[in-house]
Amino acid sequence: MPKQLIKGNEALVKGAVLAGCRAFYGYPITPANEIAESAAVYIPQAGGVFLQAESEVAAINMVYGGASAGVRTMTASSGPGMSLMCEGISYIAGAELPCVIANIMRGGPGLGNIAPEQSDYFQAVKGGGHGCYHALVLAPASAQEMCDLTFLGFDLADKYRNPVILLADGCLGQMMEPVDFPNTPRAPRTPDWAVDGTAATRPNLISSIYLQPDDLEKHILKLDAKYKRAQVEETRWENYRTDDAELVFVGYGIVARILKSVVEKLRAQGIKAGLLRPITLYPFPTLELRRLANQAHQFFVVEMSTGQMVEDVRLAVDGRRSVEFYGRCGGNIPTAEEIVEEVFAHV
Repeated sequence: MPKQLIKGNEALVKGAVLAGCRAFYGYPITPANEIAESAAVYIPQAGGVFLQAESEVAAINMVYGGASAGVRTMTASSGPGMSLMCEGISYIAGAELPCVIANIMRGGPGLGNIAPEQSDYFQAVKGGGHGCYHALVLAPASAQEMCDLTFLGFDLADKYRNPVILLADGCLGQMMEPVDFPNTPRAPRTPDWAVDGTAATRPNLISSIYLQPDDLEKHILKLDAKYKRAQVEETRWENYRTDDAELVFVGYGIVARILKSVVEKLRAQGIKAGLLRPITLYPFPTLELRRLANQAHQFFVVEMSTGQMVEDVRLAVDGRRSVEFYGRCGGNIPTAEEIVEEVFAHV
């Protein structure tokens, strides 16, 4: 497929189709609307199913059904829509069903606005729903990664039989960039644990209820072992000019791109700055941050929120180095110039 100039939201859907996604259930919400719109066009063309549900609650339960049938299934939403899906995401994790859920973050709380924010970090990374579970969380920083990480997300969802959340801010969903698409699409297949409506697969009927405490504990510990394996095998990050960095920025999504400019501006002024960009927010690159703390004198976290990921950075650094924070919210995107000013106020 030739390179295309395309919105991040549409690149996400094309990546999903190439990954073998053949079912999309969702409900429109800005700034994620192009995902449902594109899915309505491309997924039926690939022989799959698109259905606009009557609500986000209905959509996530349809995802449960599609995933239990062994179909690569996804949905997408933003802000209050994601909040409505949290119970269903917990059910999906408890039933060990693979799916991909895109959250194109907007301002909150409440209805907030439709401008980009990063205020859903806690909701995605710390659970959101009830019980001891995690979703794997991928954080793209470009339209290219909106495609690539969606493609990867379906493979990870199948590998761990677990929901995967693609956490992107509204800026990434709406911006247009050139995108190269994968040349090796995944062919749809039915896994052996799926329920496909036949008598032979009736024993595969999937549930997340365990009425006996010992049975539920055994199941939760099985899930926990899976998450620990993911921490070893799936943690991803990008280092940018950190080899000799004494000041290390930490940021994800669109903020990470701005921070690369900040690094260059500070380097031009003689400050050895670098950037660690988490690509997986869960599992979080804790060990890499601890390694960088051996050389860096200071960490500086920038988010489009009042501070959420900064807590995980502070836990990783464990008091060995100072961790400063700068945030914008309400849909405001920080500029490189204001971040540089903030750095000089704290150095």
